[in-house]
Parts: sequence; structure tokens; C-alpha cells
Amino acid sequence: MESTVEQPCPICRSEAGLTLIVHTSEIAYFGEHTEMTLVCESCGWRHTDFIPAEGRKPSVWSLIIDSSEHLSTRVVRSSSCTVRIVELGLEVEPGDNATGYISNVEGVLNRFEDAIGIILRSALSEGEEGAPQAEACQDLISQIARVRSGEESVELVLLDPMGHSQILHEDATSEELSPEEVEALATGPQIPVFDSQDLSE
Repeated sequence: MESTVEQPCPICRSEAGLTLIVHTSEIAYFGEHTEMTLVCESCGWRHTDFIPAEGRKPSVWSLIIDSSEHLSTRVVRSSSCTVRIVELGLEVEPGDNATGYISNVEGVLNRFEDAIGIILRSALSEGEEGAPQAEACQDLISQIARVRSGEESVELVLLDPMGHSQILHEDATSEELSPEEVEALATGPQIPVFDSQDLSE
């Protein structure tokens, strides 16, 4: 379903309205979910999120990645989810423009590696090849490569105050977050709230 939302774009403030695209489908082991995408035709901004049909409790999912077999594990990350790789000290909190995605463990590792690569290239372009920041980036990229090859194990953690994120593997574990843990987490973008009647038209 595609419709127009009479709201200004949060980025360019265009009053032309946002395009809302809603698609409902089944994800294996995850069940029915609704994929909601908001698009601004003026500046190209887009926001995507995944909302399960059933209500969810705030949750933390974790998986010890200790073999190359885990790389193909499906990961559903909503826009409210904080992603951590504990042993590497890596964390991504949801910002104002965070979007949800469906990927696998290798895709999550690639996202971290790409972000580290940007920081490394910036340091090298400023002539800081031997600087601690550049060396730290190179070490992290090497560690990610070892995780990818199965030589090193790490724990992937998804913390979602909305409970929409999951790691879909029999080795993954899930626990409910305490109110204190939820309070300490970022919740991501404040997207428009739509009445269920709006979504069914």
C-alpha cells in the first residue's frame, strides 16, 4: 500500500508530504511483520522500520559468533535497536535517522567494518598513519577479519526497548530487559504514529 502523509519532511522541511509505503509479509522464524517506509520525494530522505504483528517486550538478544557457520544467521534490527560487539568494544546506538534492516551476521560485521574504514581513511588523509586512532582502526579491521574466518569469537548483542529485533539462530539467547536497562537505552527516531485504520485503507 502506498499513501501520502500530510507531514513536513524532518530533514528538508518540504510541505509536499511524505510517501508512506506499507508492506506486510512473513519472515521465517520471525512471523508476520509490517515493513513501513517513509520517503521524501523532495530530498530523498527515507526511513524504514519493521514492526511485528504481535506485541513484543523490551528484549536483549545475544549470539556468540564462534564459527563461520554463524555468519549466515539472520538478524532483524529495528530502528530502536542498539547493536554491540562486546569483545571489540563496538556499539551503534539508534540516532534520529536510524532505520531498520534485515541482514545476517556477516552483514552486521560489514556495517561495522565500513564505519571503521571511514574513520581510518579520514585519519590517513590527515597524515596520521602512525597515530593511535589509525592503529586502533586497523586492529579492529583485523579482528573482524579473524571473526569472519572463525579464528576469533565475539558476542553480538541486540538491545531493543521496543522488542522488535531478533537474532534467528538456535544458539541465540533472548531475555527481557529490565525497566532500568530500557531507561538507559536510546530509542531511535521519533517517527509519525499512524492509526491502524490509516494503514488498512
